[in-house]
Amino acid sequence: MLKNMLSGLFACAAILPAVAYTANLAASPGMVVESFSGPVTAKEMVSFKSYIQPLVPATDNIGNQWAQGASGEQTKAMGLVYEINGDRTVLDKMLVFCDSVLSERNDLAPAPVGQHKIWTGRIDPVWPNDLSTTPIGTGGEQGDPVGHLGYCARLILATPSIWHLKVGSGDPKNYGADYYSRAKKYVTEADYSLDRHIFKSLLNLTRGNLYYFSAASPYKSGLPVPWNQQMMFNYALQNLAACHEILGDDPARATKYNAIVSASIASFFATGVTSYKSKKGNDVYDWGYTLPDRSGEDNNHGSLDIAGFYRAYATGRYGITSLEMTKFANTFVDVVTRGPKDYAGRINGSDGAGNSAPTTMVRGGYLFLAEFLPQQYNNMMGADFTIGKATGRIDQFSRFLWVKNQRNSNARKIADN
Repeated sequence: MLKNMLSGLFACAAILPAVAYTANLAASPGMVVESFSGPVTAKEMVSFKSYIQPLVPATDNIGNQWAQGASGEQTKAMGLVYEINGDRTVLDKMLVFCDSVLSERNDLAPAPVGQHKIWTGRIDPVWPNDLSTTPIGTGGEQGDPVGHLGYCARLILATPSIWHLKVGSGDPKNYGADYYSRAKKYVTEADYSLDRHIFKSLLNLTRGNLYYFSAASPYKSGLPVPWNQQMMFNYALQNLAACHEILGDDPARATKYNAIVSASIASFFATGVTSYKSKKGNDVYDWGYTLPDRSGEDNNHGSLDIAGFYRAYATGRYGITSLEMTKFANTFVDVVTRGPKDYAGRINGSDGAGNSAPTTMVRGGYLFLAEFLPQQYNNMMGADFTIGKATGRIDQFSRFLWVKNQRNSNARKIADN
């Protein structure tokens, strides 16, 4: 029964059997692309493991270190790579990061990292990103730290064969010596953060589970939550829903979490997006940073949006179709991409300043879209990667490995049939 449940939950992102690598894992200057085709290679995996070995978690969330900052992206990258082949060396490093983010929560960490009264007047279970403001505010960035805990717990719970094993990186913070105990701890604390701040004070979900900030919030009081921030909350909720379904401990909570994610996704396609034909004649999308805008999302936040939509798509839930993902892919290729090393600052092809400034590289979230346009795969991956050369962009590299693995898995399925 458990096997069938896991198969249904993670059909699009199955963890493959662990592969043992005996290569020296001395720190390397970067991660290396060995090939664009075929399966993820041992050399590519070893280069990733070597790269993450010396990484040190952020000591707080100032500047959103645990959201779109370095430690947040590194944690997500480790999760993606672990999903490819189940290598516990990668999972153990991810646990080091998740232990750190949990220990830095405002109510758990000693001063000066924690113990701050925030805008609610309480020492809430949150991760402040700016202590210079009065009152200390919170926003969508609170979703990502909770999401990291849920993601790591979900990866463990999806692998029953390791539940009884001792965590390879130890248990220095007494969060659980074996993998199952650690996962349970993460789920419990993630739910606590949701219950005691995000649901209690930060969000207003009374309009059909749609994301609005509460009227009391000093940040965007009473307004719709921007799409990239909705993706942060969805990241937490979809992983935790899966955890509770595997555990079978709280069906009502799992149903609640899934309903919120479903409402978010459905509302985007119903009211948040503008569909049109590109100059190349393909179906594409335009959307805004937040409702009521339906145009002009910037390149930076657009990448975060796409990463969130892909995470939801990969679960096989929440109603996102491959056709809708293909329209996102067409948007990047036909509209955002204007030429080699020339990507528009906004997803409608225009430019601005700051997050809307044009870029010379492909932001990591867009690389997921190469899965839906096979004919563009080499162009998208070859834009910033060179075979045999190292990269230090862990967000890009992990997503390259993910899409490469997906392509190889799909090719094998076709061959087997």
